Amino acid sequence: MSVIYGKRIRLRAVEREDVKIFYEWVNDPEVTRGLALFLPMSMTDEMNWFDSLAKRDQKEKPLAIEMRKGRNWRLIGNCGVFDFDAVNSSAELGIMIGEKNEWNKGYGTEAMLLLAGHCFETLNLNRVSLRVYSENERAKRVYEKAGFKEEGRLREAVYKRGKYDDVLIMSILRSEWAMEKKEK
Repeated sequence: MSVIYGKRIRLRAVEREDVKIFYEWVNDPEVTRGLALFLPMSMTDEMNWFDSLAKRDQKEKPLAIEMRKGRNWRLIGNCGVFDFDAVNSSAELGIMIGEKNEWNKGYGTEAMLLLAGHCFETLNLNRVSLRVYSENERAKRVYEKAGFKEEGRLREAVYKRGKYDDVLIMSILRSEWAMEKKEK
């Protein structure tokens, strides 16, 4: 896969030098508030994760999210596609904008649109889904702007920061994505 370009961002393969920044993000409580991570990660954990990527199928390797900064690019997050179901032509998505200074600027929405396009146009999927904590309003707005619809709720399915929260299942179908793309 080559680099996927948007208007203000690009998605590219994750490189070893990205791991140091990922390590900072996955140990920041504000960043991990909406993620499944809940325990501190060591640099060794992150390096082992990176080393394990070589064994993954190409389509399941995470992508770095970079924003254009003048003539250069700056790493602001990562995303990926996983849990492929070849029979039903579906998969799940995940995203993390780790650079807090870049939150609420539309980069997450643009990344989700690019990632969904990659799923439908390159990977030939029919349905992509994701999970989001019900209290994560910012993420829900991002997914809705990208065309995802809530299709279910797992009640009190996650325990974080001393309380239970619901997990919402959201998805977008190829036909819905194509219709939205056509309208824009």
